[in-house]
Amino acid sequence: MSARIFSPAKTAMQSGKAKTGHWVLEFDPAQRKKIDPLMGYTTSGDMLSQVRLTFDTKEEAVAYAEKQGIAFRVEEPKETKRRQISYSDNFRYDRKTPWTH
Repeated sequence: MSARIFSPAKTAMQSGKAKTGHWVLEFDPAQRKKIDPLMGYTTSGDMLSQVRLTFDTKEEAVAYAEKQGIAFRVEEPKETKRRQISYSDNFRYDRKTPWTH
């Protein structure tokens, strides 16, 4: 039984940073998922794949995993690269690509 500890990134549908900043402990799948031949559902007998624990800090998640004897790996969040542009750049005369409707 092993787990990964990570901080989730914002989804593509978010413009803000809501529901980010916390740390999650997810267990790695122990069994391969299979498709039910009758209904086509994806099934698995692995119950730990449904467990998702959230923590306020990375240290809390690591301490929990060490206390429970869970092998874990920590995935550090990637820094977001924000490009500073202004709205008026859309209407500049010397644009590299023409802007037409």
